[in-house]
Amino acid sequence: MHLDHSHHTTPAPSADAHRPDGRRRALRIGLGGPVGSGKTATVAALCRALREEFSLAVVTNDIYTREDAEFLLREAVLPPERITAVETGACPHTAIRDDISANLEAVEDLEDAVGPLDLVLVESGGDNLTATFSKGLVDAQIFVIDVAGGDDIPRKGGPGVTTADLLVVNKTDLAPYVGSDLGRMAADAKAARGELPVVLQSLRSETGASEVAAWVRARLAAWTA
Repeated sequence: MHLDHSHHTTPAPSADAHRPDGRRRALRIGLGGPVGSGKTATVAALCRALREEFSLAVVTNDIYTREDAEFLLREAVLPPERITAVETGACPHTAIRDDISANLEAVEDLEDAVGPLDLVLVESGGDNLTATFSKGLVDAQIFVIDVAGGDDIPRKGGPGVTTADLLVVNKTDLAPYVGSDLGRMAADAKAARGELPVVLQSLRSETGASEVAAWVRARLAAWTA
């Protein structure tokens, strides 16, 4: 179940699409959202969906551990050398929005080690509705919320919900059990975001993350055009 976003146009690639040596750098897409919303599971699903088509890698962020990276390694979604972790040691906002140096270094190290890459997914540590990525770190951002957090989250807004390039309402299979109204969430998200796209997904369904993967493919097509 999703909102129609066929009319949404993909922005043109940014001017800094090349590395200092002239090679085209990877498209960088950030995934943020509250703790437990399903960011890491969505990253894993995207890796499975895209790894045969594109050369990709992942950077995860956690405050004091490498838990998310270890989950991806256990799931074997990519070879180990394509997954790396940043321990932020502070509020997750800081490493993706304010002092992005550790994440930039991690992305560049991956490109040097296993490149050339088509795509790098940068996952934020669990955060709140104000989480956003610096434009100096990512080219586009996905914000993930889940129905268990309450069907009023899209109405509450916040920069993550209202300005992310794609909003994902995750775990729709849980809606009947937590009393969330998916129709209301979809309508509120549309009201909050205007023309920006929204996907409602359950990773337990047959379609899984297919819509999000299609959105990423479109971004990659624009990036390499």
